[in-house]
Amino acid sequence: MALEGAKRAVGIKRTEEQERIARQRTYENAKKAGTALLKTLGEMKGLPMKLGQMFSYIDGLAPPGYEDKVQRLLQQLREKAPPLSPEAAEQMVVNEFGVEPARLFAHWERLPFAAASIGQVHRAVTRSGEEVAVKVQYPGIDKAVENDLKSLSMLEIVIAPLSRQYQSKETLHEITKVFLNELDYGLEAENTDLFRRLLADLPSVVIPHIYHSLSTRRVLTAEMLHGIGYEEFRKTASQTERDQAGATIWTFMMRSLLRHGVLYADPHPGNYRFLDGGRVGFLDFGCVKILPPTMVQGLKAYMAAVLDANWPEFDRLCHEFMGMDPSDKQSWDLYRSYALELLIPIATHSVYECTPEGAKETVQFLVRGQRKLIKEAEGGPKLPTPMHMPFDLTFVNRLQWGLASILGGLGTRARFRELTEPWIRASLEPTPS
Repeated sequence: MALEGAKRAVGIKRTEEQERIARQRTYENAKKAGTALLKTLGEMKGLPMKLGQMFSYIDGLAPPGYEDKVQRLLQQLREKAPPLSPEAAEQMVVNEFGVEPARLFAHWERLPFAAASIGQVHRAVTRSGEEVAVKVQYPGIDKAVENDLKSLSMLEIVIAPLSRQYQSKETLHEITKVFLNELDYGLEAENTDLFRRLLADLPSVVIPHIYHSLSTRRVLTAEMLHGIGYEEFRKTASQTERDQAGATIWTFMMRSLLRHGVLYADPHPGNYRFLDGGRVGFLDFGCVKILPPTMVQGLKAYMAAVLDANWPEFDRLCHEFMGMDPSDKQSWDLYRSYALELLIPIATHSVYECTPEGAKETVQFLVRGQRKLIKEAEGGPKLPTPMHMPFDLTFVNRLQWGLASILGGLGTRARFRELTEPWIRASLEPTPS
């Protein structure tokens, strides 16, 4: 690509046929590089693969003009990532239970049907005849993730003190804590049980039962959910079905956050199964965070100010709660406008239609605005004044971007304000034990 750009820069003339051949060569080279990247990320697992998966579904993260190509390529990371050998998975089961899977289960499929960033999933049948999905952690992945995170910590040290004004050390600490929790399947089992209790009154939400006697820190056995995956559903479902599913996903994410302060921070397309009767099954409860009550109450007050169009109160909360600096007018205008951009679905009284373009704008609005501030800064380019958002809300951004992309892909149409307002207005409820 660089070579082609250089040729154009020095004005080398080519015939139309030569131009066509050059474009084709550039495309083939990019395709090879992308395939190599996909293979590398799949084999590395852990944090690199998790980041690749995020790029595959959050609209607006890929470079402008290359979004579709990047997402089509990396989509394979979330649908069929390269698994480890059957022997490696079986040895992990032996390490955890002292017996081989064939003796632990009535039936065990050696080849996994899904592979993710820290583990792969095998079909099995319990001794009492229930179909289950058994997630087996990759051997040594805990050390690999810890080393990845240590490398990020070293990078943060290298780029300090520039990074310190953006609170990168504290943000990285929060990310590290949540990602390390994902390595503990015992904690994930508890999170799954918690969400089943929180949402037990919603028949459209299906959360699998956990088989605790067949689960450990590195092996998790859960009820098998059938149905179809996200990509197939969004291509084959009717508009009504996509609207219902989108409203269910929104309710699952936002009600648990606003009523109980429990954040499900992994809106990954592979974490849904679309079942009959308009039901949606939810998988993978590794990335969950319990927010402090003060954070949830601040978030609810911030959203309520938008519902009420109480702009003085909204501005106060933008400053005191979200950490925006009103003394830098340009940065203040950008971040305040960006906050409103994210809150449009709940501010709108009418039906709001989710689109891929709208999801992309939730990211690109901020990127575009920051680029403009850097370019137009007096005395030469400089970074805009940072927004010091509470660390406990670090993963709320991941939820907002991911949820916008998921619902945009479904083309969901719903009255999000009508759905969400009761949870915003209500008092925070304790999590049921």
